[in-house]
Amino acid sequence: MPLTFTLDPAVTPALRDGVLDLWTDVSNAGGAVGFVAPVDRERIRPELVKHLTAMAEGRHRLLVGHDEDGEVAATAFFAFNTHRLMTHWVWLYTVMVHPRHQGKGYGRDLMAAAADAARGFDGIEAVRLSCRGGLGLEHFYTSCGYKEVGRVPAAIRVAPGDDRDDITLLLPLA
Repeated sequence: MPLTFTLDPAVTPALRDGVLDLWTDVSNAGGAVGFVAPVDRERIRPELVKHLTAMAEGRHRLLVGHDEDGEVAATAFFAFNTHRLMTHWVWLYTVMVHPRHQGKGYGRDLMAAAADAARGFDGIEAVRLSCRGGLGLEHFYTSCGYKEVGRVPAAIRVAPGDDRDDITLLLPLA
């Protein structure tokens, strides 16, 4: 059963807790979403609050995918640029699909829904994202139409002695 995607859902306690649980579960399953396992909800909560605050201020938007049980199963946050010379593209952050849904094509569905949503943003011509090297994520994103446009070797320190490339990818929307 496909996910149901909603752009700019109402931020209810259930949504907040669902995103927090998703972020925790993805992190603990080894997902490259800003944390290294093991991590708990309380460690992630301040980062979620930053996203929610940016949403309330109009600087971020949220795309959420719910599964057939109504549970938060996928997310992607859009971040708008404030620099006047870069307002024609958006960042895509915290792209996640719950580990229990891996292998169902939901990641591709999420990326397609994100591109469709971005096409509806006034003046936006491209989506940019970055990912952690060493996991093959760049291959997934390029298979979704993104092009690798930059790489900073060893820019992400996962642990002492475990440095990963920071890879930047771009999806033109035209």
